[in-house]
Amino acid sequence: MSYLNFLAIHSDRLIHGTLITLAQFGLAALVTIVIALIAGLMKMARSTSVRTAATVYIELFRGTSLLVQLYWFYFVLPLFGISLEKFTAGFLTVGLCYGAYGAELVRGSIQSVPRGQWEAGLALNLSPAKRMRRIILPQALVAVLPPWGNLMVEVLKGTALVALISVTDLMFEARQINNNTYLSAQAFGTALVIYYIFARFMVTPLMRWLERIMARKIGRI
Repeated sequence: MSYLNFLAIHSDRLIHGTLITLAQFGLAALVTIVIALIAGLMKMARSTSVRTAATVYIELFRGTSLLVQLYWFYFVLPLFGISLEKFTAGFLTVGLCYGAYGAELVRGSIQSVPRGQWEAGLALNLSPAKRMRRIILPQALVAVLPPWGNLMVEVLKGTALVALISVTDLMFEARQINNNTYLSAQAFGTALVIYYIFARFMVTPLMRWLERIMARKIGRI
């Protein structure tokens, strides 16, 4: 079978899987961003209990396998009365996992803001919340965006594991096609190319565009 014939026969399944992967990535990225910001700020809180809660979350999700986390969220939590639909369990687990990595990026970027900027906020008599929102976070965002681009690529690749809890994403469809046809090179080769296109021509350019926008806003370029 030629590759064009392969695509003609299986294009519907591949397109469906690609759309599910995009949805999983978008939602997982949103969870990652929100959780990373919250946990990163909690890690810097004055309250010992708040810092401890953030540390426990970060160390737990960074120190365990994403695959094991997926199985816990989908197969184990129902034993405690918490049932998640497989699509929800997929993006939520991926987001929580990479949110732990993102939290450390947020904390590091905030701490990298020069001390003089913090002192300037104090001199202007700004409240801690306003100082963080108007002075510190915009500069921290510029510092965090380059490594954040790598994190978003990891989130995209991490979504491939949701196929193991039967979310019908691109990898799930590629596996099903391979099981039915034994055309491993065509099935997984197509999936590989699609993931590469997303990472190289969607995620990376978007993050670089955001870097330029934020740098321009704070006058660095």
